[in-house]
Amino acid sequence: MILTLVKRLWLVPVVLGGWELLANSADNPYLPAPTVIVTRMYEMWFSGPYILTDVAVDNFVPSLVRVVGAWSAAVIVGVALGVAIGRTAWLADYVEPLIEFGRAVPPPVMLPVFLVLFQMGTQVQVATIIFGIVWPILLNSIDGARGLDHLKVDTAAVFGVPAPLRLFRIILPAAAPKIFAGLRLSVSLALILMVISELKGSTDGIGYLLSLANSNADMPAIWAGVLVLGILGFVLNSLFLMVERRVLSWHRHAHRLA
Repeated sequence: MILTLVKRLWLVPVVLGGWELLANSADNPYLPAPTVIVTRMYEMWFSGPYILTDVAVDNFVPSLVRVVGAWSAAVIVGVALGVAIGRTAWLADYVEPLIEFGRAVPPPVMLPVFLVLFQMGTQVQVATIIFGIVWPILLNSIDGARGLDHLKVDTAAVFGVPAPLRLFRIILPAAAPKIFAGLRLSVSLALILMVISELKGSTDGIGYLLSLANSNADMPAIWAGVLVLGILGFVLNSLFLMVERRVLSWHRHAHRLA
């Protein structure tokens, strides 16, 4: 266990050590040393009476609520529409040109549009995140539902299996590997769009803290924000992989038997 951990993480202290030496020798204000960044991060966000400071609570919590809420909404919409489109040929003929157009629009471009449509604040951020991450979920759900063996569904229908049971016992399990591939991509994308949406028109959040640090030319605070985002992305991705391994354990077992 320890040997495996060392093999996976040995490069991290090497890079940090090299960064520390380079920063101290270059004395560049735009490239602070890792020790300076960690110290600044601790002072700002992790030196409170209950670990987190008031600033951290007031900004980290809104960001987490936005990204988790928007991701959950995108999953519901993307999977439901994707399975429906993937299993209905005539519906796919109508909506796929619109889907191809929508996915080609860069999500940050929609931010000014959402600022006009919604009130400045959480609604804009949530709408931006949902618009950006729904496409990989939707497209992978369509592909997964469309690639299902028709013989299985037709056989279940012939034997009188109700439609809801066919959906949850046959269609969704068969499409699950493709769906989870889209979900995993959407997790990291949601974090990126969360920051982008909070950089403009927001009064709280991690992106707001980065914007504030940039306005004050506080480079250690900017790098501290980047570090927090990296840790948050790693944690969210690790949690998702744990869920994916548990949900798709049957799929890996079937491949080993094949």
